[in-house]
Amino acid sequence: MSSARSGSPLNRGRRTHSRIRQAAAAALASAALLVTSACSGAAADKDADRAAAYRITDKTPATTGNVNSFTWSVYAEPTTIDYAYSFDFPPNQILSNVCESLLRWNPDLTTSPGLAASYTNPAPTTWVYQIRPGVRFHDGTALTADDVVASLSRNLDPETASVWANQYKNVKSIDKTGPMEVTVTLTKPDSTFNKYLAAGPGTVESAATLAKSGKDYGNPQTGVNCTGPFSFGSWTSGQSLTLKRFDGYWNQERKAKSGEVKFVFLADATTRVNAFQSGEVDGGWMVPPNAYAQLGSTQAGKLYFGRNTTVADEVVANLKGPLGDPKVRQALLMAIDRKGIVKAGAGGVGEVSDSLVTDNLWADAPPATREALLKDLPKYPYDPAKAKALAAEAGVNGQEVVIATSPLDSQTTIITQAVAQAATAIGLKPRIDSLSAEKYTTLFTDPAAREGIDLFLTFWYTSITDPLDMFASLETGAFSNYGNWSDPAFDAAVEKAVGAYDPAQHAAANAEAQQIASRELPWLPLYTLPVSVFMGKKITGVQPSIAYLYYPWAAEIGAKG
Repeated sequence: MSSARSGSPLNRGRRTHSRIRQAAAAALASAALLVTSACSGAAADKDADRAAAYRITDKTPATTGNVNSFTWSVYAEPTTIDYAYSFDFPPNQILSNVCESLLRWNPDLTTSPGLAASYTNPAPTTWVYQIRPGVRFHDGTALTADDVVASLSRNLDPETASVWANQYKNVKSIDKTGPMEVTVTLTKPDSTFNKYLAAGPGTVESAATLAKSGKDYGNPQTGVNCTGPFSFGSWTSGQSLTLKRFDGYWNQERKAKSGEVKFVFLADATTRVNAFQSGEVDGGWMVPPNAYAQLGSTQAGKLYFGRNTTVADEVVANLKGPLGDPKVRQALLMAIDRKGIVKAGAGGVGEVSDSLVTDNLWADAPPATREALLKDLPKYPYDPAKAKALAAEAGVNGQEVVIATSPLDSQTTIITQAVAQAATAIGLKPRIDSLSAEKYTTLFTDPAAREGIDLFLTFWYTSITDPLDMFASLETGAFSNYGNWSDPAFDAAVEKAVGAYDPAQHAAANAEAQQIASRELPWLPLYTLPVSVFMGKKITGVQPSIAYLYYPWAAEIGAKG
């Protein structure tokens, strides 16, 4: 994705295990029953109780000492751990412990210095970074400004085709301006560029390693050579990837508490849950929602929920069909039983959302702006009768819409079925097209794969604490603007936010973009959900947060008393 780092559910949250189409049909039939039961009766009451019981946790109990090793489940094997192509949950949760960025995205979603000990912004188009002295790569060589220039410059190189290229679209040059100083010059003010250097776009690797490894960089044979608390150990394709503690880590206060971490690739959700229960693995992120109740009461460990920036959305991929009229999109959203989806599909853990971004992203906005956001945001309460009338007014009369899905897990199938039910309720004729996980992934990268598809699901998270990370993805011509939606007023608001460094002006422009997006609905927001993580009874210490994709979370895990 040359300009689409911004993942997607199944692009950024994709599962790669596949099943046959018949299995999908069976799962969807079951999902229909689940959605129905979630809307009424004892099951709904039970789920509501469960939803009321979940709470966000910032920290888990402190460790009592070090451990020799622990195992961690990942739902899919990465294709690479080259940071230039790492935009999804599997590679990023591993790479975050091995490679570091110039800045750091913390679990509380703030940003702080990282491999850049400090930085200045002497002009709107100039960022100057002082590189931290005394840092060494895993091979023992010292970090220099040359390494930073080489690492960041890869994102500018068309030959690399970095997934972070879009974050560098306003970069004019990256220069070494001192032995330990790097200056980035922009073509125009860009309020998010510096923030992105706390995520994948700011990753720093040894220049010598990049040159030596070439196209083999980041593969199972060569791995990577960075500065994080763990170093690359070994990678057995199809099975596991092992990291080793780096004793020469520059920040001894954050030195890893475990001598080794073994990531095991477990594609099947049931297998992962069983592994948690048996102690075969010690933990994992992205716990299957249908196992929340089971893992919430097990003696094998504990389930936690943390801060997130993720919203489940239906992407409108075809604006030339019946969904091209905003009234039809509004009607469809009003006809979707989103509370029922949360109860039946998300284990009762989540909140219905009328926005494409979570409240966490407005942390820097003035209080008055945040109050106005809540007051002015268009609302879409569940109202099938009103939705049907609105759709009829827009000329809906049995037109077909194709909803792409993949038999990934129960949550996905339940959402798909609920959307199909809503489409029927407003007079459309839904057809569910179940794709293999691999083919589903191409919906996010290949326009040809989206031909004939009207809707598909995404779990979209942001990589920085800024709503602009989401809204810029919907600008005219943006790689992730999958439906080729275009609204001049929205584009103007986004560009205004890009150029606004002042927090109040930045938030106001973002709010304007949100207002338009929530009214026009190029994507349909469904619900927000917290990060989930399970840890067995032997370990503790992790800070549950979406920052785990860029923060060295595994270094904090140690023995549980």
